[in-house]
Amino acid sequence: MVATVLSDTVVSVSDLKKNPMQVVAQGEGFPIAVLNRNTPAFYCVPAEAYEALMDKLEDLELHALANQRMNQARIEVDIDDL
Repeated sequence: MVATVLSDTVVSVSDLKKNPMQVVAQGEGFPIAVLNRNTPAFYCVPAEAYEALMDKLEDLELHALANQRMNQARIEVDIDDL
């Protein structure tokens, strides 16, 4: 089976088990592909990179929502009526 590896750094599950923090350090802040029998099983992503990814995803979702609502009719509201 051929699989695409979406990372510059790869490591085996065995090596990850031996010293996880060293593996994370080898990635220098970037995701690391963890291989099981030479096939990507999962990606090890440092906390900072994961947080940045979640922020970007939230921004994309908000942008899509804003675009969706851009042409809706506006409703005038008086703050005193609330």
